[in-house]
Amino acid sequence: MVDAVSTEQTARDHTAGMSAPPELPELVLRALRMSLQRGYVQASRTETGRLLATLAATRTGTIAECGTGCGVGAAWLRSGAPKATRVVTAEVDPGLAHGVMDMFADDDIDVIHADWRTLAAHAPFSLIFMDAASARDWPREEVTALLDEGGMLVLDDFVPCASWPPLRGGRVDDLRVAWLSDDRFTSVDVMVAEDTSVLIAVRR
Repeated sequence: MVDAVSTEQTARDHTAGMSAPPELPELVLRALRMSLQRGYVQASRTETGRLLATLAATRTGTIAECGTGCGVGAAWLRSGAPKATRVVTAEVDPGLAHGVMDMFADDDIDVIHADWRTLAAHAPFSLIFMDAASARDWPREEVTALLDEGGMLVLDDFVPCASWPPLRGGRVDDLRVAWLSDDRFTSVDVMVAEDTSVLIAVRR
């Protein structure tokens, strides 16, 4: 059994040396606690989470997350988004989906037990958040069609690369090149930690 003390210690460890305040939103702490209890180690990093909350603060309409996990990303989005902005997240694993539904039952986060492609029924979105692995399996044209004009795509779990074109495992990272070169978007690759970068693409 993982208690609140160990969860908060983990959170403090993740924020060590950061310029942002060390306190984490209560929603995020709750989701981190579930992650630790279930041994789920792929949760959104605190550095990425703070960026997500900041970006969500600029969004209206509906924002979406592809792949809920234990709800850490959704918690960061909800913590930053305006109250009137809808947050939708989809998770295909029934245990995770229903666990997060219960956890966020009173927190204005719509958790859907379904493949993330079903999010199309809730489009258009002012922001879509997904990891790079999901983005490699989802055609860019389909993703683009779900975004409002001015809509924002946020992709995480990239390894920082100072060269152009960016590399992945010693080869050109076609996914990053495609989004960074698409003239329908204004895009940037942001290093949020020494070993992690996030791609942000805004539809013109």
